[in-house]
Amino acid sequence: MTAPETTAQPGLTQTEAAQRLQVDGPNELAPPKPRTPWHMVLDVAREPMFQLLMAAGLLYLLLGDFGEAMMLLAFVFLTAVITVVQEHRTEKALEALRDLTNPRATVVRDGSQTSIAGREVVCGDLLVLTEGDRVAADALVLSASDLQADESLLTGEAVPVAKHAGQGKGEGEGASTVFAGTLLVSGAGLAQVVATGVRSEIGRIGKVLGEVESPPSPLNVQTRRLVRIFALLGLALSVTVVLLYGLTRNDWLGGLLAGITLAMSMLPQEFLLILTVFMAMGAWRLSQQRVLARRAATIETLGAATVLCTDKTGTLTLNQMAIVELAVMAGDTLTPWTAAQPELAESFYGVVEYGILASEPEPFDPMDKAFLALGQNHLPPDRVHADWTLAHEYGLAPDLMAMTHVWQAPQAGSQANSQTVAIKGAHEAVAALCHLGAAQLQTINQAAAAMAARGLRVLGVARASFEGAEWPATPRDFDFEFLGLVGLADPLREGVPAAVQECRNAGIRVVMITGDHPATAQAIAAQAGLDTQLETMTGAALDALSDAELRMRVAATSVFARVKPEQKLRIVQALKQEGAVVAMTGDGVNDAPSLKAAHIGIAMGKRGTDVAREASSLVLLDDDFGAIVHAVRLGRRIYDNLLKAMAFVLAVHVPIAGLSLLPLLFGLPLIFTPVHIAFLELLIDPVCAIVFEAEGEEANVMTRPPRDPATPLFSAAMIASSLLQGVLVLLAVGGFYVGLLQLETPAASARAACFAAVVVCSLALAIANRSFSGSLRVALQRPNPALWRVALATTVLLAAVLFVAPLRNLFRFAPVSPGLLAAALGLGVLVLLVIEALKRAFSSRPGR
Repeated sequence: MTAPETTAQPGLTQTEAAQRLQVDGPNELAPPKPRTPWHMVLDVAREPMFQLLMAAGLLYLLLGDFGEAMMLLAFVFLTAVITVVQEHRTEKALEALRDLTNPRATVVRDGSQTSIAGREVVCGDLLVLTEGDRVAADALVLSASDLQADESLLTGEAVPVAKHAGQGKGEGEGASTVFAGTLLVSGAGLAQVVATGVRSEIGRIGKVLGEVESPPSPLNVQTRRLVRIFALLGLALSVTVVLLYGLTRNDWLGGLLAGITLAMSMLPQEFLLILTVFMAMGAWRLSQQRVLARRAATIETLGAATVLCTDKTGTLTLNQMAIVELAVMAGDTLTPWTAAQPELAESFYGVVEYGILASEPEPFDPMDKAFLALGQNHLPPDRVHADWTLAHEYGLAPDLMAMTHVWQAPQAGSQANSQTVAIKGAHEAVAALCHLGAAQLQTINQAAAAMAARGLRVLGVARASFEGAEWPATPRDFDFEFLGLVGLADPLREGVPAAVQECRNAGIRVVMITGDHPATAQAIAAQAGLDTQLETMTGAALDALSDAELRMRVAATSVFARVKPEQKLRIVQALKQEGAVVAMTGDGVNDAPSLKAAHIGIAMGKRGTDVAREASSLVLLDDDFGAIVHAVRLGRRIYDNLLKAMAFVLAVHVPIAGLSLLPLLFGLPLIFTPVHIAFLELLIDPVCAIVFEAEGEEANVMTRPPRDPATPLFSAAMIASSLLQGVLVLLAVGGFYVGLLQLETPAASARAACFAAVVVCSLALAIANRSFSGSLRVALQRPNPALWRVALATTVLLAAVLFVAPLRNLFRFAPVSPGLLAAALGLGVLVLLVIEALKRAFSSRPGR
């Protein structure tokens, strides 16, 4: 539906709009204050790890050890820098997503309609108002056709408010003004902007819009719970260590340092960092695939999707329609025409002429454009009727899937009340209004079925005359004459068959839901590669089923045809009750309930309404089915990498905590102090947050079944595997340390060699966790520049600590022989090979 009188209004010029934007500023509420580096540093200061480092530094100052105190302060500085850099990267990703989510508005400038970002709307702009849009600014309605707005955002009242043209003054001002942020639930119109940004109604009363925080995702809840458990356990052990150290060695300050060291070693603060970075960067990576993730929790769900319900038009197909067949009614027979014929005989003019009259004057819908294109190419100018006036229109209705327009020709006198009526829509709906005989109906239905079987969208066209000033309540009161059938071709998108096959390989069932004829839907489904052996269900058949019966049928249905938008909700609910994880596409106002009900609501970015986009969790910026499959692939990759990072963090903290505690229990020289833990944190944070986030996808990412959404992130198998890896490193490095002491290696040299072994084994754990099941060779060959950059930086830092005397003294190390360094390196390689052998043995067990 288009706004009346849009062409008669020139609107602002682009130059005028630019000048007003410069003066008034962008049309947006006060944006959230950007997080400055100082804010980020303050957040770092609130972190337990930071506070433990500061406490250790103060203890060293009390002990008079200024070198170690300064070293810890340097680590504090480096930790803050790394955190700020990572948060800045995350903020940049979120800022890019905010740019993508900025709503758009259609305005009239320089006499033509153009789509612009909502923030570029200025006072004086002419807004084109269309059903399903969110109003960009406060505006005075100049013309309206059945225009109604949902203003519950401002008033709390859910009842739509009718809008009409007015002056915007005095009583009834609200009825002639549309307000920024409200939703148009029906009709169309044209309005002139009178207030933007903070000067709008919503700007005055709702500056906090968008600041409401969503509840934490399941992953966030699980992670925070685990962090709390580790923190409490670490605190309890740390208190025990302080008491044990102070009582047995009579060194309470040393005991405090030992307790702080153990607390630092057991605090897995990286978990929350991983979630923050992975979700933000995951949403950014999705946006690079032209898919906008509106909710972070969607990324968790993508890998679990089992059923993908998709529209046909514009998603599987290009939504670029062309009329390729016509069939006109003559008595009880239909005469065909195909686009392969060079000329259009005059007998076909009527069906095209009235098809144009039943379309919008300024067509937006591809079907309307197809009628106008055929008419401009084949009809005489006097049959296009560009000078006629649209007097009245009847939109699509659930009980009548057809569009009806009433036109007034430019004539005077007694003919002034004589109108021409044109209707087009579903062929069976149009034919039912024409009082045809049984033979004619059979002929029409057979011809329509034949067209549909060729994959064409079939419409019926009819005409009527009307005299009078009061329009009938419905088009059923007109006396229509059936003119003929129209077959429109909408080519399948090039990559759809491959994408559908990829879904099937990944265990995702693709279901088509369309309003088209069942034969058309079946033909397109076959071209797309859907399982056409399953039954096709119509909307009428769906209505005849109870909820329990529908639940039993949805698993055996791959195509739903002649489905109304409100019936999609029943399909989604039935699939969910059967245990499916449902992704659903939609674009209209009536699609919003089903999009909201689906686990993953997917709205169209181009042709979708604002209502649909706001009800969804994903938005396809290009309306392309292939993008959904890319999103699922990327969602699985992100979740895989999240698991790998969590597994690495859990594994790497076991030897660090164990090597902090065991020397105390057995009376051995300490291996770690807070300085050593701080250095290891500089390794762990980049590896888990940067390296694993950039890790490539698994080879079987789209050939394995969907993930069970009930499976917790920290499953028993994952925890057991990580603990096994960590204990393996603990035994290896602990045994190495004890062996060196038994060989009477000086404690400072043994500590240095042991520390080097921990660093090498930590890198080995990172490499081992790069792949769940792939071989070590595959893991090493898979490109990930971030891993090798981190490994190189770690090697340089370790070399500085071991070989630069002042740093070596701060770490309380002694020079290490090449043999000990080689042994430390060999220990890391041995750990990597043992983990690889264990992975192979476990994966080869029966039932795996």
